[in-house]
Amino acid sequence: MKYIIKSALFVMFLLNITNANSLEQKALTTGDSVFKAYCWGCHHQTSVAFGPSFEDIANKRTVGEIQGHIVSPKSTYKQLGHKRSVMPAFGETLSQKELDLITNFILSFKKGN
Repeated sequence: MKYIIKSALFVMFLLNITNANSLEQKALTTGDSVFKAYCWGCHHQTSVAFGPSFEDIANKRTVGEIQGHIVSPKSTYKQLGHKRSVMPAFGETLSQKELDLITNFILSFKKGN
């Protein structure tokens, strides 16, 4: 069972990298486009996938916590209450504009918005 889970995680990771690389030349100008390029393999907007939903994240995290975890999840996962993190770091992948776009996109799922 562990092998199947690890294999599935690896495949999802490769799909995210492949999708991200194919979109590298395209301008990512909306939070939705950043989501589709980098996040969709592990996160869904309102339901749990491999990672927590954006709705859950938006209702629990500040802008700084969200951006810090996207940029460097290995250095933030414990302070956010996680036992582990398999999320890849996007610090060198995303521009500041893209980081702001995805953060705002995540926060748009906060209850009451």
